[in-house]
Amino acid sequence: MQRQTLPPRTAPRYASMALFFVAGATYATWGIHIPTLRDRFALSPAWLSVAMFAVALGAIVAMQPLGRQVAKLGSDKVVGISAWCFAAATGLLMLMPNFWLTLVVLIGFGIANAAYDVAMNAQAATVEAGSDKPIMSTLHGLFSVGGMVGASVGGGLISLGVPPWLHFVGMGVLIAIVGVIARPKLIADPTVGAMNQDKHAHSGRLLWVIGFLAFLGLVAEGAMYDWTAIYLRDVAQSAALASFGYATFSGGMAVGRFSGDALRARLGMLKLLMVSGCVGLAGIVLALAWPHPWAALIGFLFMGLGCANLVPIFFVAASKLPGMHAGEAIAAVARLAYVGMLIGPVLIGFVAEHAGLRLAMVLVALSIAWIAIDGSRVLKKALKPAP
Repeated sequence: MQRQTLPPRTAPRYASMALFFVAGATYATWGIHIPTLRDRFALSPAWLSVAMFAVALGAIVAMQPLGRQVAKLGSDKVVGISAWCFAAATGLLMLMPNFWLTLVVLIGFGIANAAYDVAMNAQAATVEAGSDKPIMSTLHGLFSVGGMVGASVGGGLISLGVPPWLHFVGMGVLIAIVGVIARPKLIADPTVGAMNQDKHAHSGRLLWVIGFLAFLGLVAEGAMYDWTAIYLRDVAQSAALASFGYATFSGGMAVGRFSGDALRARLGMLKLLMVSGCVGLAGIVLALAWPHPWAALIGFLFMGLGCANLVPIFFVAASKLPGMHAGEAIAAVARLAYVGMLIGPVLIGFVAEHAGLRLAMVLVALSIAWIAIDGSRVLKKALKPAP
């Protein structure tokens, strides 16, 4: 009997799904073991913050050069290379004998994670471009599912007394295996061709604008992840429901992402962005205007639904800019988005210190309002063929 083979675009789809899922699981593995690192080296809160910042620093500094490498080599090749680097950094993370060597590995972990992230998103844009339906939001949804599975499995391993170093080595082996299996199924990026300098300069300017919108989106998203529990406890006066703030927002994100591709196919990118911004804005306004616990939870759910498809939309828009490789464009947008994710919670904390958390969260409303009002206009301009 003749062996059935997957259609040409189906295999890259499944390969991309596996890459996103493993990326989410790996990041969750690091997240749940942050207290392990603290206890192992008896770190103060300040030094623990340095360790966490090292991962983000590695990613932000390396993001743009990595984007150029993706443009030069192709996302399929960089996925293969970065998977091995990501696997090595993950496996080494809990094997270092002292904090300073661990800090070096954390920076390397951030760089390898950024390379893997940019390459798999560029590959996703290539797969979507050759497909009859969107896929980007679903892939980001699988990243979230990977995070939930990684956190759950990791928690179980901790309760069973499995040594952290063994958990990280096992995770590194899994990354390498998925990379080896997925790499042959990925497809080469379309070549940009001879670049018109005017078109490239035009796209470069639009890229900064898209990146700024992504920055605003991640300011809002980062603030929601870090401050929802405190808002419920201190402003809505409900310690019992405080832990549900994060879960409600994350649930909205998951539902929004897994329905996002179908909505984008039906509404189009511009309408979906406007609707997403309006839904998110309605949610945060509800939570701020009526600080009752259940009203806040409903507001956080709507914020999750609104934020879910922002980054996928911005990545797809960046990948379509004329005269630029998808990997380079996505890297530039991702770099600004990472900065927003870092700055958002800190900025909210600074304003809350002087004016209260409820007023500080108005910054989240302003960020999402800007996207709702101006985002569609910017993307329409970005997606308009250059003269």
